[in-house]
Amino acid sequence: MKVGCIGLGDIAQKAYLPVLGTQPGIELHLQTRTPATLHRVGDTLHLPAGQRHTDLDALLAQGLDAAFVHAPTAVHPEIVTRLLQAGVPTYVDKPLAYELADSERLVELAEQRGTGLAVGFNRRFAPGYAQCADHPRELILMQKNRVGLPEEPRAMILDDFIHVVDTLRFLVPGPVDDVTVRARTEGGLLHHVVLQLVGDGFTALGVMNRLSGSNEEILEVSGQDTKRQVLNLAEVVDHKGQPTVRRRGDWVPVARQRGIEQAVLAFLDAVRAGKVLSARDALATHELCERVVRAIQERAA
Repeated sequence: MKVGCIGLGDIAQKAYLPVLGTQPGIELHLQTRTPATLHRVGDTLHLPAGQRHTDLDALLAQGLDAAFVHAPTAVHPEIVTRLLQAGVPTYVDKPLAYELADSERLVELAEQRGTGLAVGFNRRFAPGYAQCADHPRELILMQKNRVGLPEEPRAMILDDFIHVVDTLRFLVPGPVDDVTVRARTEGGLLHHVVLQLVGDGFTALGVMNRLSGSNEEILEVSGQDTKRQVLNLAEVVDHKGQPTVRRRGDWVPVARQRGIEQAVLAFLDAVRAGKVLSARDALATHELCERVVRAIQERAA
């Protein structure tokens, strides 16, 4: 099975290539426009020269069975379009695109071509978060905070807050009837954002503060006098009377803890089985992100 990896940045090197590079039956091909990075990563994975490429045409000429896209978001539409037109099942590190119209076009193209398209919302596969889907969820609270990183709103929402948006969508126990957005911007930069989703019997809150005291990610789901809390995707705390703590095992890889390994294997299994994955549900997350961006822009106007 020939699998291409396009873009060899930090996330590809730390999370995806350690998984892809150890899978049996995978002939891994790398593509980046930066020769020094290509050679360094290729040497680390002991790949022959024929599996290292500096342009997309050369990669597509290999007759790929699947591809992973980890290039910068700005070039996702161009790259994913080429892959889908070539009939290559494609996994894209979130988001599909910065603009909703581009994301819609890519999903429609995949459906027209009958080609699988998946978006890398790995938190749906993270063990701690998956366990929250089995817990009472009258109130859901997710915080994903950073230190000293205020950013232009669209980039911050689509590149980072999208994980919060998708996790809330994944965990809400029913249809959302009301959406509320609150945010603070200064000098065109987004400092923090709060998203509230309300439905019959539940409230979900997503928070991101880019001027927080620490880099942290906390998820809490509660209801029926119980609460489950997941700290930095690694530690699960159940509260019902005396708290019970379950920590990540010492030998559990980070990619497995964060759900990336599971997401990769699920995608590859689908490709092997001939199953055409749809990005239609992922598009709904992009649509909600666009709603957040527009609410922020309107308040800042």
